[in-house]
Parts: sequence; C-alpha cells; structure tokens
Amino acid sequence: MDKGAPDAAAEFHDFFERHHVGLARLAHLLTGDADAADDLAADALVAIWHRWDRVRAAEHPAAYARGVVAHLARSRIRSAVRERRRVALFWPHRSEHWNGPDVPAVVDVQQALRTLPFRKRACVVLRHAFDLSERDTALALGISVGTVKSQTSKGMAQLEKLLGGDIAAELVGGRR
Repeated sequence: MDKGAPDAAAEFHDFFERHHVGLARLAHLLTGDADAADDLAADALVAIWHRWDRVRAAEHPAAYARGVVAHLARSRIRSAVRERRRVALFWPHRSEHWNGPDVPAVVDVQQALRTLPFRKRACVVLRHAFDLSERDTALALGISVGTVKSQTSKGMAQLEKLLGGDIAAELVGGRR
C-alpha cells in the first residue's frame, strides 16, 4: 500500500456515503427492480473503487458513477431479456392471466418508464427524477447534450401518451 492509500480509502468512503443512496435510486428507476437496485449500486461502487485513482481525478466523479450504474443497468436488462427469450422457447404456452391492478385508473409510473427504451428512460430519469442538467445527464450517459434533449423530449412524449399529459406534466413539475 502506498502512502496515499489511507487518504484514498477515506475519500472513497466519503464518496460512498454521499452517493450510494442516489445510485441505488437511479438503479431502481432504470431497472424497475428494487432488489436489483442495491446490488447494482454495490457493483458500481466496487467497480469505482477498483478505478478510484482515475475516478477521483475526474472532473465529475458522481457523473462517472451514474454512468457506471446506467451501464450495469443496461447489461442487467439485456440479460433479463435474453433469459425471458430462452424461457419462452421452452414454455411457449403463456398464461393470459393478468396479475396487474384491478382498478384501471391506477397510474403506474414505473411500468410506464419500463416501456421506454433504455436511453430515453435514462434521460427522463436523470433529467426529471434526479434534476440533473442536460450537460450532467450527457456526461453521465456518455452522449451529447443534443441527444439528451431529443431523447428526453421523445421519452416525455411517450409518457404523456401512456399516462396522459396532465399526469406526466405533474410528475416533472410542469417542466419539459
């Protein structure tokens, strides 16, 4: 261990304490799975610890961490889709029974978010649930500011169709 290691460990501990809850919340919003969210946040923080020298030297370490969570969430979603396809090959007769809410008026924002493609969902969640700027969202996802603008706009338009314009506007505080 070098002389800087205790300082690095203390810095990482502070980073962990400040960002763990937010990273888990982001993972939950991206995957829709509360149980997987803590695992994803922990996996992201382990990956960050392994690259801590590089991360702490970055201009925006928190944006880097959100990018790691987004990448891990995307990988988990893709794995789940592949697994569902494999299962469907063996059990093609799916039940038509719906286990959803009995009341059709119930608005399920998480379900609506799950219908969005990953990039649109990530942009909407980071911009509106986390109140990040377009620039910070672009940094977290590794995309351009223009892409953030278009994906957020398209994602919100889809949510408005699914949830109704008034509900979607209320969710984001009237902001576009």
